[in-house]
Amino acid sequence: MDNVHRIDLNCDLGEARRGTLRWSWSLGARSGPDPGDAALLDVVTSANVACGFHAGNRPTMSATAAAAAERGVALGAHPSYRDAANFGRTEMEITRGELADHVYFQLVELDMAARRRGTRVRYVKPHGALYNRIAHDSDQAAGVVDAVLRYADLADEDPLPILGLPGSVVLSHAASVGIAAVSEAFADRGYRADGTLVPRGRPGAVITDADEVAARVVDIAREREISADDGSRIVVSAQSVCVHGDTPGALGLARRVRRALEAAGVEVAPFTGSVSAPPLPSVPPPPRGSPQDEGDRAGARDGPR
Repeated sequence: MDNVHRIDLNCDLGEARRGTLRWSWSLGARSGPDPGDAALLDVVTSANVACGFHAGNRPTMSATAAAAAERGVALGAHPSYRDAANFGRTEMEITRGELADHVYFQLVELDMAARRRGTRVRYVKPHGALYNRIAHDSDQAAGVVDAVLRYADLADEDPLPILGLPGSVVLSHAASVGIAAVSEAFADRGYRADGTLVPRGRPGAVITDADEVAARVVDIAREREISADDGSRIVVSAQSVCVHGDTPGALGLARRVRRALEAAGVEVAPFTGSVSAPPLPSVPPPPRGSPQDEGDRAGARDGPR
């Protein structure tokens, strides 16, 4: 008899960008979570929430945290370089100490918002260019780990798990200092024979056929081989699978993936363990024009530079 297989589905959420209609809408009184995000939260089991440096602001953090808690979805911090202009997709030359300060600030911002809504941050998944950089850059990987350890000291709790690419430097460093290192796969991305992702812009980098994506995720969850871009067969070891929320048809694809997993007998659950849905306190919005309201409008822009 096969062992019980389990997989987590994670998605990047709360990514309102300054200057867009989504950003303006998020600042309205009692705006709540983005409707598209709320729909995805009904499907995924972990939510990577933007912490203000590449996208998001205090209202989106608070609303997304509350919506995740209502659904029993694990809340993850999605910190990035200070790069709102490029949505966190540009690598930055930054010292280990500076990066630790930036990531630490973002963890504090999101976890404060979460705790005000009766929940808390349960893991960390860096965003964009930072995510890719710490797969191979030991100095910047150490900066992210330093931030997680510093936040653990502040909260007087165990360090938050770090979610990243299998075999990445950041996961190796995290494990060496006692931080849970959690590997993830990507539902719609192609893989090379060495287990790394096919770079975007190259043939086979993105898989668009929903049936193929769903079948590959089932194979990953059941620890079966999948096809690499050169036709070879590889096993991608992962505890979580990322379904991108900012691509056309994302909600339908996420639903297709989850249905395929459940039909295959795979348990879909947060890798952090069961997340209860606590009662959420009523938090009235601040008066218009108050200092707190202005702080919310600023997002996290007043953090370390």
